[in-house]
Amino acid sequence: MSQREPLTRERIIETALHLIDGQGLGRLTMRRLGDSLEVEAMAIYHHLPHGKEQLLEQLIAHVAALPVPPGGGAPRDRLRAWAGAYRDRLLGHVGVMPLIVTRRNPGALLSTTVSVQELLRAAGLSEAEAAVGAHTLLSYLLGEVALEARERSAGTSPDDLDWDGRFLAGLDRVLAGIA
Repeated sequence: MSQREPLTRERIIETALHLIDGQGLGRLTMRRLGDSLEVEAMAIYHHLPHGKEQLLEQLIAHVAALPVPPGGGAPRDRLRAWAGAYRDRLLGHVGVMPLIVTRRNPGALLSTTVSVQELLRAAGLSEAEAAVGAHTLLSYLLGEVALEARERSAGTSPDDLDWDGRFLAGLDRVLAGIA
């Protein structure tokens, strides 16, 4: 008899992400999630009492919250490295993007936004300039990932398009205007 892994909030979120990544957001139901976890759907409510709404909020927070890591180095270089990692994370869970851009979850991006603002303030920007800079950078990242995901899935871009190059060229322009 095999021992089943205990049901945890983290396991629920990771399994839901796996389902969305493989089948799309529209196919995520509590029943399918329960089947994937090998539990009755009602067992999920012990960890997420508010059900699917809470699950969706947790998915947003799990994918969209990626603060700039602490460390040294030039602010622009740190932001460039972080932005690349953030893009990779968003593209890795592109099925969650509709939730990130359409649902109201101010806490999900808060730690990410605050970390970008802190780095911009440390680079010499005023509080107001850092707020605008963080908003601009996150807007570029979310918009670029959404457009890239759409173009890739629709197959509307040239086969030889350098996705990374296009992203980095745009990022460098945004960063030149911010930091």
